[in-house]
Amino acid sequence: MILVTGGAGYIGSHFVLACLAHNRSIVVLDDLSTGFRDAVPPSVPFIQGDFGAPNLLKKVFETYDIKAVVHFAGKVVVPDSVANPLGYYDSIVTKTRCLLAHCAKFGIDEFVFSSTAAVYGTPTSESVVETMNTLPMSPYGRAKLMVEWMLADVAQAHGMRYVTLRYFNVAGADPRGRAGLRSPNATHLLKRICEVAVGLRSHVDIYGTDYDTPDGTCIRDFIHVSDLANIHLYAVDYLAFKQRSVTLNCGYGKGTSVREAIDAASRLIGQQLPYHDDARRTGDIPAIIADTTMLHETFDWSPKYNNLDMMLQTALQSEKFLGFSQQISA
Repeated sequence: MILVTGGAGYIGSHFVLACLAHNRSIVVLDDLSTGFRDAVPPSVPFIQGDFGAPNLLKKVFETYDIKAVVHFAGKVVVPDSVANPLGYYDSIVTKTRCLLAHCAKFGIDEFVFSSTAAVYGTPTSESVVETMNTLPMSPYGRAKLMVEWMLADVAQAHGMRYVTLRYFNVAGADPRGRAGLRSPNATHLLKRICEVAVGLRSHVDIYGTDYDTPDGTCIRDFIHVSDLANIHLYAVDYLAFKQRSVTLNCGYGKGTSVREAIDAASRLIGQQLPYHDDARRTGDIPAIIADTTMLHETFDWSPKYNNLDMMLQTALQSEKFLGFSQQISA
């Protein structure tokens, strides 16, 4: 059985759907601080609670026959981490340390960790490989890197094997409309663009227009959330048969600027989306694109939704549903 922390959240809920599609046995642990109970199907065992609570973890590991942990839970907003660094170190580092301690105690030696491209900081080249130096610019990135270090140390001391997945920019929603990015305060660019497109937001804020990029705006490597969820399944299977731990970039290996994303959404809906040029945000990186050579060499994985229009269309579908739901609830 797989323990999924944060399985009621954005990426975690899509991983749950992937597990069900492949008949994987899972149990979800989520405190619902940003996740939603109805994002987890009723057939899946669900525990509401803090993944950093020792007594709860003890009960979970004693109750369920856990073989692997897929760890999504934790705070994820870069600007918030700058304003509240201690909260991020607690959520990402301290609580994960507690989770790893219980894994070691109960002999759980397969661990998949959701890390971030933010560990690279401002790279010396747009395309980054996993062996590049890590120099994160935000407490969020530093906290994730600290967990990567902890994993390496726990692996050496206790024989744990792990897959660390460094996400680039996750976007889109389940093509069948079963899950999406529902947090009202999410800062994901494509979500904010789609909120404008469906009338839930007045305009798109562009944070920084003077970067050294072709159109002056930041460039990001977007990956569809359903493709990313399936990468986690490959990671679980990898750990079941391989003894070597590995760290992998998760992206498509191509960049899209903020303005290009706005233009693409405007084309899809048939009208120009309003936007506002604003100042740079602390911690933002001008341009970063994944080198995915190691990902494809390690897993026999190929993306299904490697298309900006597909990411936007599924995100738009999700936002239209959320807008309809809000009208009904009002």
